Amino acid sequence: MKEECLIQQSDHMELVEVIPLPNDFAVEVWDQSRPIASNTSKVDIFFRMKVDLDPSYFIKTEHYQMVKKVFGPQIFYEYRMERAFVNNREKDATFQELLASFKKDTLPYLSRPAFPRSLATSKHRDIEKNPYKYRLLLQNLSI
Repeated sequence: MKEECLIQQSDHMELVEVIPLPNDFAVEVWDQSRPIASNTSKVDIFFRMKVDLDPSYFIKTEHYQMVKKVFGPQIFYEYRMERAFVNNREKDATFQELLASFKKDTLPYLSRPAFPRSLATSKHRDIEKNPYKYRLLLQNLSI
């Protein structure tokens, strides 16, 4: 069982944009908004960035092997922004406001050349700090 992606397939999901980054990665922007009542909606934006694991991201080969064993050859940065009970007349404006906020506040961080390494090492730290979450995947790993 590899890392489960937060993105869930539904009738209310649409890829609206792929944002290329200067560090040669890209962020997918998914609209998962849906109606709540006759005049309100939940505005839900899901952001996803795929990072191929590279041994150079880790201090030790064993760390790379451990992360690859648990998550597979790719890891994902995932983030969600949502706002509930938005008047349907304001739905598009709210979506654009959330998207603009993400672009302004988060894209500079994701664009850093060191971000993929930071993401990979954070996955390793999570495995080390929470081995119980990954015990079944790690029991056959001989490092």
